[in-house]
Amino acid sequence: MGKIIFYEERNFQGRSYECMTDCPDISSYMSRCNSCRVESGCFMVYERNNFMGQQFFLRRGEYPDMQRMMSMGMMFDNIRSCRMIPQHRGSFRMRIYERENFGGQMMELMDDCESIMDRYRMSDCQSCHVLDGHWLMYEQPHYRGRMMYMRPGEYRNFREMSTGLGLGGMRFMSMRRISDMCN
Repeated sequence: MGKIIFYEERNFQGRSYECMTDCPDISSYMSRCNSCRVESGCFMVYERNNFMGQQFFLRRGEYPDMQRMMSMGMMFDNIRSCRMIPQHRGSFRMRIYERENFGGQMMELMDDCESIMDRYRMSDCQSCHVLDGHWLMYEQPHYRGRMMYMRPGEYRNFREMSTGLGLGGMRFMSMRRISDMCN
């Protein structure tokens, strides 16, 4: 089970809100989040309510200055919702497809992939089916750029999905399993 504590001020000061599950609206508990501490587990934090907008992965640790951290790569100015990532101990399996609706070339992954272009000669990935495990998908090779959390299920059209989440038409070029990162 995971546990994250959000604080209104930097360096874990001011009002706090403790969360051990998904929270679609942190702003109903506090006006802003300037620091947080992940005591156990892993979480995705989102720039907007209801798990919308850009997202960022947080593992166990202390984050004393969220504004500074955000300016170095998170690209948003406040955390409005969070999702706990359940621990997964089994195998990992995901099928990625070149085109939307599971069309075009298909590749099956069971481990991390730094670059679909280098590894599979795929120039684009427009849909996927997560069969086992929880994954982070990245916009650029080598686990860089904006990211998106994928849990088991079918994802038929990344462009539509990311636009619906307020992210514009994202495409994914690398993917990483969420496994040992959450211990």
